[in-house]
Amino acid sequence: MYEHYVFLCVSGKNNTDMKRLTFILIALLAVAASGFGQTKYTADPSATILKWKGTKVLGEHVGTIALKDGWINWKRNSIVSGSFEVNMSSLKDEDQKDDKMRNMLETHLKSDDFFGVEKFPLSTLEITTPTAFRKGKAYITADLTIKGIKQPVSFYATVKDNGNELIFTAPIIVDRTKYGLKYGSGKFFSGLGDKAISDEFTLDVTLVVKK
Repeated sequence: MYEHYVFLCVSGKNNTDMKRLTFILIALLAVAASGFGQTKYTADPSATILKWKGTKVLGEHVGTIALKDGWINWKRNSIVSGSFEVNMSSLKDEDQKDDKMRNMLETHLKSDDFFGVEKFPLSTLEITTPTAFRKGKAYITADLTIKGIKQPVSFYATVKDNGNELIFTAPIIVDRTKYGLKYGSGKFFSGLGDKAISDEFTLDVTLVVKK
C-alpha cells in the first residue's frame, strides 16, 4: 500500500490530490513510528507500595494507601505515557497504636475536610510527556487529580529493570491545598497555633509494572 502511495506522489508532484496523499502518507508513517518498539507494562497492585507521610506542629502521621490499577508504555528506557488509579478508601494510618484513635484519624482523613472519599473514591496520576531515564534516573512531570481537581506535579524517579518487570521508586511531594484540602492550613486560617498542619504531604512510591 505504501509503495502505491509513493508511486502516486512521485508521478503527480503538481497535482493537489497527490499532495494530499503525500500528507496522508507522512501522517500514517508518523503514527506508525510513534508506537514502534513500545512495550505496555501493567501495574502490579499487590507488589506496589504507596506510603504517605503528613506532618504537623506537634508531630507527624504515616500510613499506606493502595494502588487500584495502572499501566505505562515503555520504549528505549523512556516512559512514553502512563496512567494510574489509587483507591482512596484504602487509606490507612500506621503510627497510632490505639485502635480508637487510629479509626478516628482514618475517618477524618477520608471525610470532606480532607480527601472526601465517599464522593471521590479515586485519585489519578497521568504521564503524558515522554520522559527518558538516564543512568536509571529521570525527572517526571505528570498530572495528579485529587477530589476532581487536576494539577501538575514533578518528581525525580529511579528505575530498575528486572527483565519481565520494572520497579520505579519516587518520592512525590504534594501541596494538598491545591486540591481544596485546606483543613488546618496556616495559609487559609489564622490562630491555629499547635493545631496547624503542613500544606504538603509526601507519597513514597515503589511501583512494580509487568509485561
